[in-house]
Amino acid sequence: QVQPVESGGGLVQAGASLRLSCAASGIRFFFDIVNWYRQAPGKQRELVATITGGSSTNYTDSVKGRFFISKDIGKNTVYLQMNSLKFEDTGVYYCNVFRGGNNYWGQGTQVTVSS
Repeated sequence: QVQPVESGGGLVQAGASLRLSCAASGIRFFFDIVNWYRQAPGKQRELVATITGGSSTNYTDSVKGRFFISKDIGKNTVYLQMNSLKFEDTGVYYCNVFRGGNNYWGQGTQVTVSS
């Protein structure tokens, strides 16, 4: 069983940076795919960033060059470094672990960017 727990959200001004953390007990870093999703008010949840077991990364176009996903195996944690934040980055950010067709979700952390 995998249990992701997000932290690091907050209220910031446009242009600032935040680092989100996903502490995931039970994660298998060399096998699992870890994703960060976000959901803005009134919108569907969207995939923001992905890191695979082999540490390949992928990003949605709107965050390329600003957001960076990484993992610290020793700390069982995946990070999302978010730079040059924009108002449209506002939303609840969720950590998702995908393993063998199963999805494991955290409770989410709120990111609010004031313009």
